[in-house]
Amino acid sequence: MPNTESAKKRVRQSAARNARNLWRKRRVKNDMSDFLKAVASGDAVAAEKEMRKAARTLDKVAATGTLHKNTAARRKSRMAAKVASLQKKK
Repeated sequence: MPNTESAKKRVRQSAARNARNLWRKRRVKNDMSDFLKAVASGDAVAAEKEMRKAARTLDKVAATGTLHKNTAARRKSRMAAKVASLQKKK
């Protein structure tokens, strides 16, 4: 239990930041889920569209520090590889 005013403020700030970070991570997960569904359907055009959307979200979230920049880059790279393999099959 925080006793000082500064400790109370720190608890409030932490709760707000935690909520914001969870919201951002949920956005990433939702966009990645949409992308994976498009890949599973086998539609390369839809998968590429969803990849662009998810990559944009990843970049925005990484810019805030919620996700590390390298984590975002790795996920974008893996998405691009999946889209390339879909396009190659056709």
